[in-house]
Amino acid sequence: MAIPDYQTLMLPVLRLAAAGETRVPDAAETIADDLGLSAAEREELLPSGRQRLLHNRIHWAKFYMNKAGLIDQPRRGRFVVSETGKQLLSTSPERIDVARLMQYQEFREFYTNAGTAKEVDGPPDQHQVAPSPSAGQTPEEQIEAAHRALQTALRGELLQRILQNSPSFFEQVIVDLLVAMGYGGSHRNAAEQLGRTGDGGVDGVINEDRLGLDRVYIQAKRYGPNVSVGRPEVQAFVGSLVGLGASKSVFVTTSTFSQHATDFARHLSQRIILIDGVRLGDLMIEYNVGVRVARTVEFKRLDEDFFAEDQ
Repeated sequence: MAIPDYQTLMLPVLRLAAAGETRVPDAAETIADDLGLSAAEREELLPSGRQRLLHNRIHWAKFYMNKAGLIDQPRRGRFVVSETGKQLLSTSPERIDVARLMQYQEFREFYTNAGTAKEVDGPPDQHQVAPSPSAGQTPEEQIEAAHRALQTALRGELLQRILQNSPSFFEQVIVDLLVAMGYGGSHRNAAEQLGRTGDGGVDGVINEDRLGLDRVYIQAKRYGPNVSVGRPEVQAFVGSLVGLGASKSVFVTTSTFSQHATDFARHLSQRIILIDGVRLGDLMIEYNVGVRVARTVEFKRLDEDFFAEDQ
């Protein structure tokens, strides 16, 4: 099953806190058992790969309930239900979510000051959060979703601009990218080798390292998004590699590879890497080719070690 969002986890987390002082990892283990999560689901990470998804959502459920006064944190890394939390549980709530937490003055002040709440007119116990598509996501998940959306849009722009330029520009893009990735030595050496062979479907050869101990053969196809590279083109490239005694190669396209082409390349004895438009755009972004940093945002966490007094 899918891991519940952080608001759905609020009630189970509060119930665990009512059973005694606990920690996020322990709560995650218990909740995972109760939900019957698989080993893969328990280990699922945020897109950043820095934290388990379940742990992150439990953390935010605990954090928000702490801001509402439902949970106390008596010592580092541990939490327990507060008297206010016990009172809420005594009413046997079916669900605890942000809208419910807005009934508490402390949380309303925190949430409104955080710039994430839109209050509707009415008495204090009727303040609610305006619904939004991301209401079930933690702040970190919203940030990462926004980052993915920006990356996808940027990747599309990169490919569009490559197609608007000349084939020689596309070759230069490949040179810049390979050099940025550590291949070919200098731009000059890489440029001299790429595009010079023209031997039966091989567009170029580039050194794998600065000393030229091994070489990588290149094929580049600048196709529009509706034209896929098929098996015949990959097969022709491989045939050229056999004649050259090549063992390593890269086939780059701005479009996609057909399933037959991908399956063919996967079962070859020679090492051939297929880079389609999506991966090409991602690599250009990762290695800062054709892009620049427009804005840097830092997110900081509390330094628990700073506040740890010697016992």
